Amino acid sequence: MFVKKYFEEFTLNEVRHTKGRTVTEADIVIHAGQSGDFFPHHMDEEWCKTQPFKKRIAHGTLIFTIAIGLTADLVNEVSMTYGYERLRFIKPVFIGDTIRVTITIKDKKDHKKPGFGLVTELVECFNQQQELVMLCEHILLVNKKDA
Repeated sequence: MFVKKYFEEFTLNEVRHTKGRTVTEADIVIHAGQSGDFFPHHMDEEWCKTQPFKKRIAHGTLIFTIAIGLTADLVNEVSMTYGYERLRFIKPVFIGDTIRVTITIKDKKDHKKPGFGLVTELVECFNQQQELVMLCEHILLVNKKDA
């Protein structure tokens, strides 16, 4: 969905939720090929049986990618990504887990360039047991209405 939501229209603590997405073995294999990260934690089922989690885990960068992709169901035509901060991987995600994202408007401030503001979204990714598995802050550069 395309919208035009200007800086002034963002409200602190405003929340939205995404749909779910199940992580598959194909996701992990493709991500390993694209990233070059073939660590056994992601690729070697037998080795993982000797480790604390007992099974393969998804790459943190894969979960970040899927989580941010889930938020792209809403495209704001008057904003763009300025960056990400405070990325943390809290719990492992396994093949077959379904993740969902909650986005909360955490902060708003003027940008040094006139006509723009910065909006910080808290991005929280949860598994199917509602356990927090990843979080970060997404900073948006947003047009001001009167610019």
